[in-house]
Amino acid sequence: SSSLTEVKEFVKRLRRQTDLCNMAKTVRALLNNNSTVTVLRSGLHAVFNEQSLDVTKNLFRDKFRNPKRRQKNIQFKCLKNLISSLTSSTDIRDLLSGFSSDLQTFVIKPSRSKEAFKKQASDFMLKWNLLLSTVGKILTINRTDSFG
Repeated sequence: SSSLTEVKEFVKRLRRQTDLCNMAKTVRALLNNNSTVTVLRSGLHAVFNEQSLDVTKNLFRDKFRNPKRRQKNIQFKCLKNLISSLTSSTDIRDLLSGFSSDLQTFVIKPSRSKEAFKKQASDFMLKWNLLLSTVGKILTINRTDSFG
């Protein structure tokens, strides 16, 4: 039974690795096309400049009204940093390195214990997924040229 559990975990990791490799190939192809990157950046900047994300921003703000919690909108900060480093000459490793640095700064270092880290990491992932889903929907609906 323990072997079966280990095999299942290995298969999950392998699937995640395969998904990440496929995503990296797609991103590399996108980053090599200057016009695609330019259109994507302009679409992403427009999403942030419009009022499109107000509902999502309010969801993020409501939970962090407590002044002790200074981690307001770290997902927005991470996404804006990612967008600012997005150019056609950017290597995917540079993007991942910058994002990793943001995670280290906003999620990993502030955690004082293993339980706090788990809570903070799961909270970050939940909100990160919500933010990216919202941005993806807005790009799909309002800025189809930016979305592919």
